[in-house]
Amino acid sequence: MAHIEHTPTAHSHTKAILFDLDGTLLDTAPDLVTAVNALRGEYHLPPLSFETALSMVGKGAHNLIQRALTHEQALRFDADVAYAHFAAHYHRINGDATREYKGVSEVLHALHAQGYRLGIVTNKPTEFTLPLIQQFGWSNLFSSVVCGDTLSVRKPRPEPLFHALAEMNSTVKSALMVGDSMNDALAAEAAECACVILDYGYNEGQPVREALKQWPHVPVHSDFASALRSCLS
Repeated sequence: MAHIEHTPTAHSHTKAILFDLDGTLLDTAPDLVTAVNALRGEYHLPPLSFETALSMVGKGAHNLIQRALTHEQALRFDADVAYAHFAAHYHRINGDATREYKGVSEVLHALHAQGYRLGIVTNKPTEFTLPLIQQFGWSNLFSSVVCGDTLSVRKPRPEPLFHALAEMNSTVKSALMVGDSMNDALAAEAAECACVILDYGYNEGQPVREALKQWPHVPVHSDFASALRSCLS
């Protein structure tokens, strides 16, 4: 991907690239699962398996908490209190076991250097997103960061994509959405935005290639650099 400048640009209309965060740029699952199980412990619930907890990730922290605390039974709890406890656990470890996927930083820096406008559109709350962007040295790369609490709606609604593109002074016709889940594909589809999906992410526990079988127009890749190279060349 660092050599993308040597590749013919058939898709030269692409000026702005929007990225999902969890499962696309960063493998945040280890820290998320740890925080989820710490929260369950406060409610005297046994820890969930890694796979089960991971299947609950994707539609924002409040949805994750709701699913995690009602997995076995209809547990009653105060949503604001539960979020505060989850946030406290996650803040303590956010980034500790999180790793970027292969080639991500190299690709992002290369794209930024080549003049692409980059943005993040994630369902993760702002308070957890910004520290990760800073930790991985990406703060100066993104013209817009739209999080799960930036607007009143989240992906798969298209509004977060529109909001990011407005902040980036870009249009949908010149944009590409890069994600790992049906949330990303559905948001891009609703926004009429080009999209590429990576199959190594989360997608709420379902293989994203299977989910996208009816969408042959959405390319699916297993490597971050290859996905970007394919879409921008």
